[in-house]
Amino acid sequence: MAAHFGRRLRKGAATTAVAAAAVAALSASQAPGATGASGGSQTAGVSTPVPDTASDATGGSPYYTDLPPLHSPAPSPSPVVGTPVAQGDGEVAGQIPATVLDAYKRAEAELRSSKPGCNLPWQLLAAIGKVESGQARGGRVDADGTTIGRILGPQLDGNGFALIKDTDHGAYDGNASYDQAIGPMQFIPSTWAWAGRDGNGDGKADPNNVYDAALAAGHYLCRGDRDLSREDDLHSAILSYNNSTDYLNLVLNWVNYYRKGVHTVPDGTGGLPTHRSDDTTTHPGTTGPSAPAKPSKPAKPAKPHKPGKPTKPSKPDPGNAGGGDGRPTPKPPTPPWEQPTPSDTVDHLAYADPDAAEPNAMAGHAFAEKIAARAETEDGKAVAKVRVRFTITGDTDATFAGGEKVATVATDAKGVATAPELRAGEKTGAFKVTTTLVGHRVEGVTYDATVTPRAADALAPTDDLAHTCVPGGEFTDPVQVKATYKGAVADRVEATATLIKSDDDPAENDKGPYFKDADGKPVRTLSGLKTDDKGLLTLPKLYADDASGTYLLRITTTGGATLTVKLTVAPAGDTSAQPSPSPSASS
Repeated sequence: MAAHFGRRLRKGAATTAVAAAAVAALSASQAPGATGASGGSQTAGVSTPVPDTASDATGGSPYYTDLPPLHSPAPSPSPVVGTPVAQGDGEVAGQIPATVLDAYKRAEAELRSSKPGCNLPWQLLAAIGKVESGQARGGRVDADGTTIGRILGPQLDGNGFALIKDTDHGAYDGNASYDQAIGPMQFIPSTWAWAGRDGNGDGKADPNNVYDAALAAGHYLCRGDRDLSREDDLHSAILSYNNSTDYLNLVLNWVNYYRKGVHTVPDGTGGLPTHRSDDTTTHPGTTGPSAPAKPSKPAKPAKPHKPGKPTKPSKPDPGNAGGGDGRPTPKPPTPPWEQPTPSDTVDHLAYADPDAAEPNAMAGHAFAEKIAARAETEDGKAVAKVRVRFTITGDTDATFAGGEKVATVATDAKGVATAPELRAGEKTGAFKVTTTLVGHRVEGVTYDATVTPRAADALAPTDDLAHTCVPGGEFTDPVQVKATYKGAVADRVEATATLIKSDDDPAENDKGPYFKDADGKPVRTLSGLKTDDKGLLTLPKLYADDASGTYLLRITTTGGATLTVKLTVAPAGDTSAQPSPSPSASS
């Protein structure tokens, strides 16, 4: 019922073999191209590259392998107003409990707003919810969407499943020894710790709540700027949830099936799947149902063995800890679930580059510095293929590429995990990026990052106009300037414009040209101005009082860029006034 963490181990389950064969049979009959499903080609049964399992959503728990009917449902009017119904053999298979369906659609709507480029369809969440938990066990949820009783996968102790030792001290799964997949979308605790979301607005992220779990699954599938309307990205997203081609084929068939129509049923009345991908053996900690095993035929009794002549016992060697044959008793092999994992050998996380500068970036820009950590043993040796989690903390809207606050990355051959590109938001100030090792508690490292305001280092006029006006009149042409930073457009940079007394005295002038405030009163300083997306700043209309002369308008920006523009006030036909020279700028 859970997404795959490592390669899934099976023990010859009959249900799995049947399901795999049935999936292959359905690939042609229910491929989206064959059924005319909208949303692009998503043919099941193709060979798809397997992604790095370091980013899988959950552990190697089993999932339900029940297949959609061979005939896709045809929507028709329902007794429930506005709800399409699938008739015939698809009616039961197409059932989705009301609250569960609402959670999927609400998650789709939220992702449409927060990550519009992902194009997440709610049918994908429904397909995963179907194979992971049978739509929250047929919709057994309360009014808030929380499951009635926990939905747990088997403990991931390496005994037929992946080995994932406890990461949450049993807080979510009640198991302080090994992790278990939890909730209707079957996240393991270590993944939920960073992927969890509050989908129902109650202020907490609960993996047992279908709204929270559906939204978390949506964000998980939309990682890395995926566009799920593209077949490659869709396949990659599903495989990241469970690294199995069988799983991919099964989910794609359910996605296609749900696109044809669903039947909304009251909570708690949905049908339950019966077949799972594991064998018929019940593993410790499993709460989901397993298919009953077929009784095996009793074995024929073996022929009695004639006793041979007794052998003379050898004298025990007093210096030997073994048996009477004089050889030491071999030490039994360590079970897989008791063998140390790579993460168990990690003693601490270190800075990948101890001399690197602290991350610093302007609002809206990418950080040039890399955020990276090195996994090391106690004696400083690198540890490869362990997962490091990077978490952004503090009052900030900075994110990693893709809009996430958390990123999990596997270490390379040198033991280094490098976080995705860090991007500053619009909120300035300090925040932290902390690092933790997934699966084993060790000392990590923390990066102190800072977001500074958007800045410009140069200002230039956009024209060479001479700004002149008669006393008591209006300046015809507005003052417009362009801001740049290191030669690039400096957009949304704050600026101030002030009529000053002189080049040497930046104090506000009390006569000469002026702006008007909202009440039409003269003002000679405007603050809170901001350049547009092209770095342009166009000042409001300027007016002149009765005093003639040459006046100075100084524009300054965050970052220190300065431009001084000369304004001339002279009576009409007065040729004694000097023409306005070119504006002066400095930074």
